[in-house]
Amino acid sequence: MHVTLEQNKMEKSKITFGIILLCALLIQDVQSIGVNYGTLGNDLPPPAQVAQFLKDRTIIDRVKIFDANQDIIRAFANTGIFLTITVPNGEIPALTDIGYAAGWINNNVKSFYPATKINYICVGNEVLHWGPQNLIDNLVLAMRSLNQALISSGITDVKVVSPQSLAILQPIPNDAPPSFARFRDGWDKSILGPMLQFHRETNSPFMVNPYPYFGYSPNKENFAVFKSRNPVVFDQVTKKSYNNMFDLLLDSVHVSMQKLGFADVGIVVGETGWPSMGEPNQPHCSVSNAASYNGGLLRKVVGGQGTPLMPNGKFEIYIFGLFNENIKPGPTAERNFGLFRPDFSQVYQTGIMKGEPLLPAPVGGKRHGKRSPQPRPNPVQPNPIPPVNQGPTWCVPKPEATDAQLQQNLDMVCGSGIDCKPLQPGGACELPNTIRDRASWAMNSFYKSKGFVCDFAGTGLVTTVDPSK
Repeated sequence: MHVTLEQNKMEKSKITFGIILLCALLIQDVQSIGVNYGTLGNDLPPPAQVAQFLKDRTIIDRVKIFDANQDIIRAFANTGIFLTITVPNGEIPALTDIGYAAGWINNNVKSFYPATKINYICVGNEVLHWGPQNLIDNLVLAMRSLNQALISSGITDVKVVSPQSLAILQPIPNDAPPSFARFRDGWDKSILGPMLQFHRETNSPFMVNPYPYFGYSPNKENFAVFKSRNPVVFDQVTKKSYNNMFDLLLDSVHVSMQKLGFADVGIVVGETGWPSMGEPNQPHCSVSNAASYNGGLLRKVVGGQGTPLMPNGKFEIYIFGLFNENIKPGPTAERNFGLFRPDFSQVYQTGIMKGEPLLPAPVGGKRHGKRSPQPRPNPVQPNPIPPVNQGPTWCVPKPEATDAQLQQNLDMVCGSGIDCKPLQPGGACELPNTIRDRASWAMNSFYKSKGFVCDFAGTGLVTTVDPSK
């Protein structure tokens, strides 16, 4: 009898241990919560403190940086946190040379691997959106060269990707469902097809940066920030309903991939987020909306939720961003995407801290298949207009703005949803080809389309004189 009791205890212990292990594996499987760690701030904590904080205090298990900062790479060694590093856009042509690619891998990966769990290398950032054409033409070649350098170094579990903005999609009406989506003509078969073929061959994901924030409209605010309970968009072709814009954007990418024959390639969300502060005429840039949007993302990841067309998809999602960055160029919103302040205090609660509950899902009426816009308790007006009686205005660089500042402005604008194709070779605004002229066009385009905001970290100036004359 004594032996039987001991055996019972042992069996119960095994079962208990098995349940705990299974739960741990399940949590690990669905929790792929990443964050973009930007460094455009002069008050940010040292990388070692950042890495320790994320490991000890948060549920974040992966981080993405916009360069290959070796202090940051070193700081994440032995933390168990996955790290994505980035090759600057300007190095893309050089990477097509296998010798250069091998040197890059040796200096920025092999020296730190495997103590630092590097899982992705981003070849540039939103290259198709920003250009210029020589970077676009060399992009897939550079990805292949870098991947070959990894394999030659004996590293087989680091994947090569290249994050793209949703400017890769052919423009369609805002209310169009995913079944209408397709990749832009000219990029679909010449660039994106070969890129997706590379991803299929290397079993690596296609990385995209969907931002419902850039598709904001006052009558769709709830839809944009995960506040809609009822469906807002119904796709007559697929018979799928959408109650949030994030799912709609991801399924639009999936449909576009499917139309090229690459529905089997996985998708990773490289950037997405919502600012907690903006200009006085941007009330949608608020703590409430930022918490609702990022809280909705966390519910999706932790709950292992897919999308209507990819119901079993468990997506890696990298929230933008980790900190508010006080010297980032552009409007106020660009400096206020952070989950945390530089002192590690939360800007708002989302459930990102260990032991902190997730934000509850919105409650509402019964689901149905037709479009059902949700009322907004505090409606806001559409984009504001310039002051009355002032006449036409333009946003231009201040005379004292440096080329480095203007290049940052140019990069920010072309990465924010503004179509910068007119600046590319053969485009209507290709010439004059100076940083100041190109930045002037970009800043004014942003000014006209994003609510007449012309700050750009103090480098912008509103004028009544047409700069094109």
